[in-house]
Formats: sequence, structure tokens, C-alpha cells
Amino acid sequence: QVQMVESGGGLVQAGGSLRLSCAASGRTFRRYVMGWFRQAPGNEREFVAATSWSGGSTNYADSVKGRFTISRENGKNTVLLQMLSLKPEDTAVYYCAASPKEWGRFSNSRKTEYAYWGQGTQVTVSS
Repeated sequence: QVQMVESGGGLVQAGGSLRLSCAASGRTFRRYVMGWFRQAPGNEREFVAATSWSGGSTNYADSVKGRFTISRENGKNTVLLQMLSLKPEDTAVYYCAASPKEWGRFSNSRKTEYAYWGQGTQVTVSS
């Protein structure tokens, strides 16, 4: 089992940047595929990005590709989401999630594939 706490959210102007951090507990952190999802008011929770156990493989939603970068530091039990060129439509609560499944053997953009979730951190982008 893994528990996660997100941080780094806040208020930023359009075009600005933020870096979200997800601190995870548990000795088996490196065995989990890690993902970021977001949920805006009135919307479904949607996929943002995911990374494999090693960090060598990543996947991004089309809406953030080229602007966001997911990375992980297994030695620190941390997953990062660097967000550049932020837009008002990026405003949402961002959640860190962990899946015990093997990269490439499941759809890492599907939220139902993730067993563990953090509490979320608010990101607000003003126009």
C-alpha cells in the first residue's frame, strides 16, 4: 500500500509555471506506475500524465503535451509534475495516483486502473 500527499499548487497567471510534488510513503513505491489526474468543478476527473516504474516511459494527455513534464525520484519516493505555459483551462484540483499494474499491460490513462490516490492540490490559472 502507498499513501501520497500532493503539494505545490497555487494561483498563477496565464503563461506562468508551477511544479507539483507528490510525496509517497511505502517501501514499494518504485513498483508503482504513478499518474497525475485533475478535476475541474463540474467535470469528470481526467488524465494528465503517467510514468513507469523507472521513469523511462511516460504518457501525456494531448491537452498538456509539450507543456507538462512528469518525472519521478524513486530514492526520494517523489513524483513531480512540471507545468509550463499554464492556461486558464488548466485550473483544477490535481491528484497524484498509484497503480500496482505493469506499464504497458494496462491503460495508464484510465482512472479506474489506479488503486491509491492523494487528497489533491488546487491549481488556479488566472487570465
